Amino acid sequence: QVRLVESGGGLVQPGGSLRLSCAASGMLFRVYAMGWYRQAPGKQRELVATITSGGNTNYVDSVKGRFTISRDNDKNTVYLQMNNLTPEDTAVYYCSGGPAYLYWGQGTQVTVSS
Repeated sequence: QVRLVESGGGLVQPGGSLRLSCAASGMLFRVYAMGWYRQAPGKQRELVATITSGGNTNYVDSVKGRFTISRDNDKNTVYLQMNNLTPEDTAVYYCSGGPAYLYWGQGTQVTVSS
């Protein structure tokens, strides 16, 4: 059974940082691209960042220069380092991976507020 478990969310002030983690199990993690998505209240889920099996990364324009996606294949974990957070980054963040991004985690809440 495949599981993706996110952690690291929370409440942070504007300008602050958080590091999200997503631990995968039950899948051959190292061969698949992984991604982070987010969904804000009243909005559609959007892709935030992806990382291929080879480590190539891609970001939505709104987070370029602030967020960094990375992966540790030995730990079957993908990370999202988020810096200089703004209230517009408030959302539930999900990780996804596997063939055609079949698998999803349960999400972790990130709230940016003073």
